[in-house]
Amino acid sequence: MQVFERYESEVRSYIRSFPTVFERARGCLLVDRDGREYLDFFAGAGVLNYGHNHPAMKRALIDYVEADGIAHSLDMATTSKERFLERFHDVILEPRGMGDFRVQFPGPTGTNAVEAALKLARKVTGRELVMSFTNAFHGMTLGALAVTGSTFKRAGAGIPLAHASSMPYDGYFGPDVDTIDHIERLLGDQSSGIDVPAAIIVETVQGEGGINVAGFEWLQRLEDLARRWDVLFIVDDIQVGNGRTGPFFSFERAGLHPDIVTLSKSLSGFGQPLSVTLFRDELDVWDPGEHNGTFRGNNLAFVTGAVAIDEFWQDDRLTRHVDELADVVGESLTKLAANHPAVTAGVRGRGLVHGIELTEADLATRVTAAAFERGLVLETSGPTGSVVKLLPPLVIERHDLEAGLEILHAAVAASRVS
Repeated sequence: MQVFERYESEVRSYIRSFPTVFERARGCLLVDRDGREYLDFFAGAGVLNYGHNHPAMKRALIDYVEADGIAHSLDMATTSKERFLERFHDVILEPRGMGDFRVQFPGPTGTNAVEAALKLARKVTGRELVMSFTNAFHGMTLGALAVTGSTFKRAGAGIPLAHASSMPYDGYFGPDVDTIDHIERLLGDQSSGIDVPAAIIVETVQGEGGINVAGFEWLQRLEDLARRWDVLFIVDDIQVGNGRTGPFFSFERAGLHPDIVTLSKSLSGFGQPLSVTLFRDELDVWDPGEHNGTFRGNNLAFVTGAVAIDEFWQDDRLTRHVDELADVVGESLTKLAANHPAVTAGVRGRGLVHGIELTEADLATRVTAAAFERGLVLETSGPTGSVVKLLPPLVIERHDLEAGLEILHAAVAASRVS
């Protein structure tokens, strides 16, 4: 590790949790340069929903590069972009009643998609404020940080973050407090100090915020509130979209109809940077070039993204697989929580994003370190890092999932979590 310690900035983080040099990966396995294998329950923070180096995507990518396919194109027209747009519309958007949605490529990362969504909402409505939620995470650029909850991350901006208002997420005050009524009261009170916002941005499951899961009824009432106050409704599906909760979009089973959706992470299917901002056709008020970015034309990502759509989303097999494995994870973690009182908030999650909260961050760190020693990669989340977070590839086989869960049980026991 001497090269990284000598040359890389102190800002590096995951390398500290996983102190080895990785060399190869396939499916749900990472292999370091000493040949040791690790089950990956981190999946690139949700980038690798389809696992590492999926063979169909890899073959398509190799063939494309060998044929001198265009790699970088800004927003010019290319055959790979054309195919991605067609497959995304025909397989993903149209069957879900979103055939009239426009696709904007704002830049390669999730925070680029969020910045475009916020800017568009303000342009459409003429308002400045954006409403977000406690424990939210939307990215590390200034606009996205303004609607992010973490004090630590917000402080990194170095300047005041304005034109945003944070509201209590579902369950923030406990199960007996209706936070939608709270928001409604503030909007309706001329002396609350809260202006009617341009948009409300929400994650259906807060991944970085500690695996906080919003109930379907709460989400439906939030959308209804947005409609009644003529506020644009944005769903940030960057981490929990692309099948992470079962369906392609995390909001499908809640019956939501967002005005704007942000997607990134696993959209390319292969780890290539790719993000999109989706919005209803009538919201497409951009002037040409008004929002752009040098790397918004990653054609290598278009190639693998189209393959991912064809491989996994022409039927419901992946969704059913995720649903089945979600039950396995839930049962295993429930048993774990029952045996260890330090698991304070029990088990929470949806699909294949789950977490267990421990009494303090130090315990969660010890658990993930003990898991890594035993060949399992997983991380912590939440405002104090006290949540052990499970984010395995969606394509993981049941026997590999169960093997990883057994390691987690052993890591908890070894960490003296009692």
